[in-house]
Amino acid sequence: MLHYTQLIFIKPGCEEEFHAFEDKVLPLLQLHNGVLVYRIRPDAEAFVENSEPLPYEIHLVTFGSKADFEGYKTDPKRLAFMEMKDRAVEKIILIEGMVL
Repeated sequence: MLHYTQLIFIKPGCEEEFHAFEDKVLPLLQLHNGVLVYRIRPDAEAFVENSEPLPYEIHLVTFGSKADFEGYKTDPKRLAFMEMKDRAVEKIILIEGMVL
């Protein structure tokens, strides 16, 4: 099983479009053996220390395999909403990991 952590930074004032994008694509996870374990929207007090701007949301998602992740990433239903993501998201830091 693979774990993916996303630190998501959105453009100012684009919260509603980002939420609409998430509403469209997150249900597709289950079609690709993916599970949204955590979806966190931390406030500034949750960060003990930082040297970069704070993310708007943090996601932890699991997939059964790299192929499952790639299937989700390239799913045509998901790709149909990429314009929404591009309008709302400034950047995403994606971290791949596994349980040891």
